[in-house]
Amino acid sequence: MSDETVNLALPYILPSQAQKHVTHNEALQRLDAVVQLTIAASLAAPPSTPLEGTAYLVSVGASGLWLGKDRAVAFFQDDAWLFLQPRPGWRAWFADDARLRIFTGADWTEIALPADGAMQSLGINATADATNRLAVAADATLFNNAGNGHQLKINKAAAGDTASLLFQTAWSGRAEMGTAGDDSFSVKVSPDGGTWRTGLTVSPLGIVSMPNRPVLRASLTGTLTPAAGSQTGFSALTLNQGGFALADALGGSAGSRISVPVAGTYLLLLQTSTLTSSGHTASLVANGSTVLAVAGAPSTAGALRQSATGIATLAAGDRLSLLHTGTAQFEFGTGKTEIMAIRL
Repeated sequence: MSDETVNLALPYILPSQAQKHVTHNEALQRLDAVVQLTIAASLAAPPSTPLEGTAYLVSVGASGLWLGKDRAVAFFQDDAWLFLQPRPGWRAWFADDARLRIFTGADWTEIALPADGAMQSLGINATADATNRLAVAADATLFNNAGNGHQLKINKAAAGDTASLLFQTAWSGRAEMGTAGDDSFSVKVSPDGGTWRTGLTVSPLGIVSMPNRPVLRASLTGTLTPAAGSQTGFSALTLNQGGFALADALGGSAGSRISVPVAGTYLLLLQTSTLTSSGHTASLVANGSTVLAVAGAPSTAGALRQSATGIATLAAGDRLSLLHTGTAQFEFGTGKTEIMAIRL
């Protein structure tokens, strides 16, 4: 029978042995060094003032009191060094870089991931939590192809759930794209993380919608003969998307100018319907004077319909109205004298 244990080389107390406490204490010393092993640092020479009970990994090329003890664990106790040769499978906490490593028989390496790759959470330079089970803090994240391509899959359990990418500023949402609440693909934006507006939606049938794109169809009601140099506005917004609004009133039955909601380039359509005319023009104008589109005709005794188009860059808050020259009796209303606008 051997005088010591197989794995940790702990000395046995032998029959009829004198001073049994010496052998017992030596075994306790080894256990105190190895159990819950913590490596303070990897050094080639002993520190000048080692702390009692501290263990070090002896580097290759050791010197001084550690000469010839390369790769051993040096344990300082009772003002002396105890050298332990690690066996494959030993685990130790390396305090200098906060890593748990395992001895493979040749070197100390970090513990490998599970063979099936399954784990409850993973933080890469970040702390994962119960919601964000994968957390990554990096300048960039690369998903490269293996084969001919690469797919990033985001799945949800039911149509009413959410599968999306959320973009944030200071942890407050600013943009989101994906299928949120239904199976239509949407792109949404927010100025503050609380109020969200949909910029683009693609239905499961592939139909594209822009529900906040400024679109307008507006008209006045009735039959009027505006005086030359006067202006008429609008009273009915039969189609209004994106925030057009009736603004300053022109007085009487002339309606109100329309306020443009956002700056941009607009496609404009002016349609006029007259019953009689002694020669006239009707101009769609911005802010009372800037001509955007013009429809007109010489003197005629019969009904006449005309249309004109234009493209203009408008600012938020610009006012739209009709400016008249000559004399004509206009029919106002949907499909008669009206305007249309759409932001390109």
